[in-house]
Parts: sequence; structure tokens; C-alpha cells
Amino acid sequence: MNYSSLTRAAFVLDEAAFRQNLQHISEVAKQADVDIILALKAYSFWPTFDLVGEYLAGATASSLNEAKLVFEHLGVKPHVYVPAYVPDEFDEISKFAHHLTFNSLSELERYRDHWQSTKLSVGLRVNPMYSDVKTALYNPASPTGRLGVPIDELPHVLPTGIHGVHVHSLCESPAKSTATLLKKIENDLSHWLHQLKWLNLGGGHLMTKEGYETDVLVQALQGFRKRYPHIEVILEPGSAHAWQTGVLVAHVLDLVKSHGRTTAMLDVSFTCHMPDTLEMPYQPTVRGASTVGPETAGAAVYHLGGVSCLAGDNVGAYKFETPLEVGQQIIFEDMLHYTAVKTTTFNGVQHPDLAIKRRDGSIEIIRRFSFADYESRLG
Repeated sequence: MNYSSLTRAAFVLDEAAFRQNLQHISEVAKQADVDIILALKAYSFWPTFDLVGEYLAGATASSLNEAKLVFEHLGVKPHVYVPAYVPDEFDEISKFAHHLTFNSLSELERYRDHWQSTKLSVGLRVNPMYSDVKTALYNPASPTGRLGVPIDELPHVLPTGIHGVHVHSLCESPAKSTATLLKKIENDLSHWLHQLKWLNLGGGHLMTKEGYETDVLVQALQGFRKRYPHIEVILEPGSAHAWQTGVLVAHVLDLVKSHGRTTAMLDVSFTCHMPDTLEMPYQPTVRGASTVGPETAGAAVYHLGGVSCLAGDNVGAYKFETPLEVGQQIIFEDMLHYTAVKTTTFNGVQHPDLAIKRRDGSIEIIRRFSFADYESRLG
């Protein structure tokens, strides 16, 4: 794909690839007889919600703003889970919600007078004390974490008015992890299952990744549904919807040499626009380049540096096919999930444009940010 028409940094969604992911997820939902909804924390590019609505039944939100975004641009009431509800926002967020999940038993009771007379389907987040996630920052089921009631501390009888349980323990995980999670729920939550109307398995089901064993996922979900036909099963993957559906287009602004190392200074920032590369951390894939060791030398070996003043705004070394030049484009692959939703305006760095590559090959700029966007966040 030629991005020569883009003279500024831009996140570019590939509509065809996005539709392919949505179609696959929709088919999995039908085969497994479950509901799979979009998690806005990973992807909230609302100009594409019309596409999402063609394939999925809904979305999940973790704040008042996300709930409003779903309601106004997807046209449905979202499933809502917030780690701690803000008192002044609770009644308003309740109006937008369809399912409403609490993080603790104490919070559930604190707001009981607000929700028990409504038509909300109320749930409780439970920490299953199981996760395959190795990076602590991304582990939603840490045994010492703040998310959900530990499964071994739940009361034997389901609290009055509770319809469902939200169990989130995965992050970009394989199908076998979902199967293991379901077995643990059946073993440790057996005394509640006959009372539940729904079970939300949260996110982390990376079913659009190459090599993902979709049949394992479907079989595990079908088995659970057969044993508990009265329970609606919900999955809310985030990354899976936007996995490998777009890029971040950057440009070389300068080539800086220091002690035998050359850094290509870019018009994007890792801390501002690709924070997961520093938090995970991981070295992003760059089109036409391969990762190399930090001490590797060569005419076409470069470290990549961000445009902010943060000293650590850089990632490792890459070997390119030919030496780089000022003005040349650098294409970061797979930059549509957990990127634009986490961007900041630190240092006043310009936010990349938001664009869509349409199925006919044309590129449409959806949003270009300005000084007013930066200014409005500060006063």
C-alpha cells in the first residue's frame, strides 16, 4: 500500500481488514451461541461504528464518556463496568447502561437504592484468581489486584438483585486459556451458576490472530452453554476487533549521529502515540525493516526516536533495506488497538491524523487535530 498522499503522521485503518475481523468474530459468536461485543478501551474510533453495527450486537464501556459514545454513535445501550463509580456520575451512567457491573460487594450495596428499582441487569465482577498474563501491568486477575471480588471470598448465596458475573482474566490470550477459565468458573462458582442469568468472560480472547485455535474456543463455549443453557455468555475482546487492521504512518524529520549510533527522529512519539511499546515493553514491527541488537552497526541500521522531550521516547534498533533519508515514511504495523485510545498531548506533540483506507484503495482523512484541541484540554 502506498501512503505517499500522507504528508503528516496518521493512524490509518484498513476498512477491508477491519470488516474481515468483524465478520470472523460474528461467525464465532453464532457458532458458539454467545454474544461478542466491542470493548471501547481497546478501540473507540467511533467514525467506524457504523461498520461495527453491521456485525456486532453491542459494546462495553468503562466510563461515562465511553457509555455516551456507544449510545450516541452505535445506537445501543452498552454493558458498563467501572472499577469505581463516581457518585455525581452514577445516575447518568445508569441511564445509558443495559448491563451494569460493580467491582465490589460494598459498592454494590452502597448504590442499591439507585439501581434496584430500575430495569438494569446488574452484575458483580469476580476475580477468578487465574490468569495466563505474564506482564503484571496487564494482568486483570492479579491475586493482590483491585479488580473484582476474589472468587474464594464470595458469599455462598448470590446477593439479591444480581443477575450476572463479570470474570476478566485474559489479555491477548489463546483459546486454551478461555477453556481453562471456563473450567475454573464451573469448579469454583458452581453454587452460583444455577442462579445466574449471564456470565461475562471479559476480554483478552485474541480470536483474529493467525494461529488462534478458534475450534477450541467454540467447543469450550458450546459445552458450557449446553450445560448451562439458562446463562447468556458474553465476551468483550478489544484487540481482536482491530488486530492487524491498520498502521501508523510516520516520517523521518532528522538523522542524529552520536558515538557510532544513528537515530532517525520521527514526527510521532512512542510515549504519546504508542505507549504500549514502552509499557509492555515491546519493539513494534516496522515495514521493510528487521529488528537487530542495540550494538549492531551498518549503513542502514537506525534507532528510532520520538519527537517528544522525554529522554526514553525511543525504541530499539532496526536494519532497513536501504539507508534512510529525511522525509522518508516509516510504517509501524498493527497500530489500531490500544494506540489512539491511549494517546496523550504530552509536550504539546501533534496528534497524528485519523484516516481510513477505503476498500477502493482511497485514503480518507477523518480527523486532523489542531492547536484548539490541545488548548481545550488545559483550560
